[in-house]
Amino acid sequence: MYKQMPFERRNPDEIFRDIDTLKACYSFDNPTFFLGDSNSLILETKKLVEILDYLYKVFPSISRVTSYARARTLGKKSMEDLQRIRRAGLTRLHLGLETGDPAILEEIRKGATPEQMVQGATRAKEAGFEVSLYVLAGIGGEEKWQQHAEGTASVLNQVDPHFIRIRTFVPTPGSPLWDSVQEGSFVLASPETILREQRHLIQRLEVSSEYLSDHISNYVPVYGRLPEERASMVETIERALEAIERDGKYRRSLEMKRYLTRL
Repeated sequence: MYKQMPFERRNPDEIFRDIDTLKACYSFDNPTFFLGDSNSLILETKKLVEILDYLYKVFPSISRVTSYARARTLGKKSMEDLQRIRRAGLTRLHLGLETGDPAILEEIRKGATPEQMVQGATRAKEAGFEVSLYVLAGIGGEEKWQQHAEGTASVLNQVDPHFIRIRTFVPTPGSPLWDSVQEGSFVLASPETILREQRHLIQRLEVSSEYLSDHISNYVPVYGRLPEERASMVETIERALEAIERDGKYRRSLEMKRYLTRL
């Protein structure tokens, strides 16, 4: 994402006009907002606070404002700045963990280590944000699913985020991993492997998080509050594994999800 887009920090006046346009076009009761692009916290704190102040001025009944953030940016921002942004009304941050395994993070060129992920997400929690971490099911491929699950559980246990969101890895044409899949050096994880990986992860989590499988790419809808609903989540996965074993048509339907996500 964003590879063809030149980096820029938009002027707050432009964003104020966007907010005014939203107000003119839509009517909301208790709206939620998402600040777009990949890392809004890269803006100077003063400018981001001005944008949030204006957003709440125009939409005073806002119930939540969310943004993507990068762990390394969170590690560089002072705690005072993070708390200012939180007080201004940015309530939730989404971070792409992808995996907690250091070797896989390096292979996919994530640009952050497990330690930086833990530091950034922990600082966000300390500043008062709700924190949502994304995990890429299958990013270890058919070979490294176990180390992916165990490394990811380690990071999640250290952070204890408010939300854990699962996305299944789908190779994007033109990306290095797509090329690796075509060459055969990266073997995509089968539906069975991804489900075993998820079971392995859930069984090792020691968190008080909401676990959400809320995307079309995911094979089985696994939801629950940990640790209370761990047993029912594992049972859902095991039922799906049993269905795959006895029903080839069901297995093929799961395989087709890889193509649906690229429509």
